Amino acid sequence: MKTIHPKITEVLTGTFKVPAHEVLPESTMDSLEMDSLAVAEFAVIIKETLGVDADSEKLYKDATLAEISAYVDEAVGSAAAEATVPVSNTR
Repeated sequence: MKTIHPKITEVLTGTFKVPAHEVLPESTMDSLEMDSLAVAEFAVIIKETLGVDADSEKLYKDATLAEISAYVDEAVGSAAAEATVPVSNTR
């Protein structure tokens, strides 16, 4: 079973008051009764807190939290890799 990014769980339970027992890898925004406005707000919060440009297109209602988490993890990893300065042996 895939894990869910901790920030996703925190935002869903804290900001949107989704019961923690409903935040499962197979849950979708639709199954959590998140309407399009809530999904858009969720995307803004993820961008502000993690620096991930998670527009509501990436968070479409049928995506599972495991899929969203994978997207966020990949985006965070890519951003970290881009921020890494390559070391050169030349002087």
